[in-house]
Amino acid sequence: MLFHPFEIALSGFSGSGKTTLAAAIVSRLAENFTVGCYKHGCHRFDIDREGKDSHTLKKAGAETVMISDPEKKAVVTGIDKNGLKERMVFLDCDLLLVEGLKELPLPKLLLVDREKKILELLAHGDIPEVVALVDTGEERGSLGNDFDLPSFHRNDIETITAFIESFLAGKASETELSGLILAGGRSSRMGADKALLSYHEENQIVHTATLLRQHCREIFISCRNEQAQAYEAFGFPIITDRYLETGPAGGILSAQQNFPDRALFAVACDMPFLDATLISKLVENRKPLRYATAFRHESSGHIEPLCACYEPKSRKALLASHAENNNSLQSFLDGSRIGEITLSESRTLSNINDPASMQAALKACRSPKG
Repeated sequence: MLFHPFEIALSGFSGSGKTTLAAAIVSRLAENFTVGCYKHGCHRFDIDREGKDSHTLKKAGAETVMISDPEKKAVVTGIDKNGLKERMVFLDCDLLLVEGLKELPLPKLLLVDREKKILELLAHGDIPEVVALVDTGEERGSLGNDFDLPSFHRNDIETITAFIESFLAGKASETELSGLILAGGRSSRMGADKALLSYHEENQIVHTATLLRQHCREIFISCRNEQAQAYEAFGFPIITDRYLETGPAGGILSAQQNFPDRALFAVACDMPFLDATLISKLVENRKPLRYATAFRHESSGHIEPLCACYEPKSRKALLASHAENNNSLQSFLDGSRIGEITLSESRTLSNINDPASMQAALKACRSPKG
């Protein structure tokens, strides 16, 4: 990854029609995705004009200048040596279309000039990670199949767009989904460890893990350090909190620190009504190009952060929120581009936090219709 977890480039010689093709593809992708664009220029450029206030301030020595109006913002800054600024700028986008940068290691569609000179560079290994060729000539089918790569004509916009969508979907499908049982709370209102309560045949840790195991290859227990010994007996890997006193966000960040490339299906340990149907619904409607996928309660309008899939790219955004002393997962999800699923029946995701609620939940779970 250079700029974005889901990036693909259109590369070729100058004048090969990269921008025209990119605009046509973006127009179609934008119907279903939030699209970012990165254009690399070989020559110096200046987006400001002499006499404008922002130009005056930059010339006066300001390292970074932001221009803002009610609809948009623009930032003029220097070179970002480690690329962090660039990656953060594009993080809100579902995917990134790069124009240029044929020499860099990112997947790309290569626009072939009429003389086919760029194919000589490809044959010599000078252009890495080419996933398809685009014929810019007038006649279709003139590229041949010497490189065993898919090839398209520049006017086949729908086909090229479909290829890009399929390619990025394939990349997203490679992201491993792991289960994370959030059991690090202090259970102060309950007066007993909520994770060890048994509403069903097994306690909540084992019961929740059984539900998650249908979709997750590996399941972890997130807890405080002093809880680890009690939970080890259940046979699941333990991830102890490294972000202390930050609530469930600390559990997710701790897991992401250990496994930054995995998506996490995070579930609170105190949801005895959670069932396999709801878990399957979340997995089936998961949006891996976004920060997360979560249910929104139809009755209250609230997003549910404690039964949600958090994608790997959410880590940087969660860390940024943490740095701002905002550790509310609900706030994070409400302010981020996520996949949302409307939940009409809210009892399934009810948190049971006190003895009276526990007794009512026990009765409901153990009744014939429970």
